[in-house]
Amino acid sequence: MLLGPVMLDIAGTQLTASDKRRLQHPLTGGVILFTRNYSSYTQLIKLTTEIHALRNPPLFIAIDHEGGRVQRFRKDFTPLPAMRELGRIWDTHPDHARDLAWQIGYVIATELNACGIDFSFTPVLDADHGQSGVIGDRAFHHNPYVITELAHNLMSGLESAGMIAIGKHFPGHGYIQADSHAEESVDNRTYADIEAGDLIPFRQMIDFGLAGIMSAHIIYPKVDKYPAGFSRIWLEDILRRKLRFDGCIFSDDLSMQGAAYFDTIDRRAQASLNAGCDMVLACNDSQAADQLLAKLQWNASTSSIMRLNHIHERRRFNSMNKLRENTDYIEAVKKISRIECK
Repeated sequence: MLLGPVMLDIAGTQLTASDKRRLQHPLTGGVILFTRNYSSYTQLIKLTTEIHALRNPPLFIAIDHEGGRVQRFRKDFTPLPAMRELGRIWDTHPDHARDLAWQIGYVIATELNACGIDFSFTPVLDADHGQSGVIGDRAFHHNPYVITELAHNLMSGLESAGMIAIGKHFPGHGYIQADSHAEESVDNRTYADIEAGDLIPFRQMIDFGLAGIMSAHIIYPKVDKYPAGFSRIWLEDILRRKLRFDGCIFSDDLSMQGAAYFDTIDRRAQASLNAGCDMVLACNDSQAADQLLAKLQWNASTSSIMRLNHIHERRRFNSMNKLRENTDYIEAVKKISRIECK
């Protein structure tokens, strides 16, 4: 059975009958985990093992595990700083910041992989324009070239432990004050302004081999009337053709208010896939998930299937206990623990 284009969440720390029904649906291709799905790493391993055993090829298991306020698992995991701390260190010690970015990527990948997580939606490539509360300290820096340097090193750390990087939120979420989780979000800049700043990290990270990109639920009316994640102009014309991105495109959560340009979850998913997304996320609304699986009609292109299959190329450490005996991992955790957050 091929993987479907829908990524869903689950209710708790173990699979319910309803979870299993949804995850075995042919349209489902992945699972995203949240804090409510975690109590201990032994419980997490049991959960991810059960999820992977449901399908062949196995479903993707993803998470938002960036550091700072967006770190879903904390108990038994290394506390990670907000990425802005790396930007602050860069301003005085750029080489040290590069090294720390690599170490953080390495620790994210080793700890998550040891528990059966396939990838995290990281790094954040948004620029910190000083006015977005939802992005804020999740951004590395305001300078797009610094963002690229730190994100590239974090991606290298992830890749060294067998994990891909997913950059977000294309083409840039950091300029506006509105939170696309809660309200319609509009960025009135011209394409030239966005290209000269916010697009730089995406363009350069694509050149470095970025495997995936998550789109933003933001409308850029001087480019297109649709939010970026529903826009063929942004996803096909700009991201695929102009920036020559050949990796996977993920939507942001279709349950967010910023996705409410379309009134129902199935229309949102259809529009997002039609625009060029390979996989759409539907979270925190079980009734909407059931509606989506019942109504979505989708025949994936061969190229989209190949992009999703490519993500399955990964390797893992054997266990968390063996990981904690790994000298490279121990040294990375020590370096991260010395970061003084302000």
